[in-house]
Amino acid sequence: MQCATVKAGVECLFMKKTGCSYNGGTCYMIVESCEGCTRVIEFEAGKYCTSFPYPAQKWQKGACPMSSHVKKGQKVEEQKINPLKASKRNAGKK
Repeated sequence: MQCATVKAGVECLFMKKTGCSYNGGTCYMIVESCEGCTRVIEFEAGKYCTSFPYPAQKWQKGACPMSSHVKKGQKVEEQKINPLKASKRNAGKK
């Protein structure tokens, strides 16, 4: 159903015939970490996320999984090489 409380006209999973069924009956405004994301839409009441009704919760344990402005880098761990085995491998190749 479409939201009739804060995000008027936006499809919302929490909107029921009786009103907003989310905790508190309304969505929460974005946090500072959300600035620059493409999922942020500005309404009359303020800026809100189109993906999550409580964006601050998604930033508690690191970066938001739906954030479009944060680069998700993978850690590349170098493998520890045993020098004795490496020298034996190199000696066998000759």
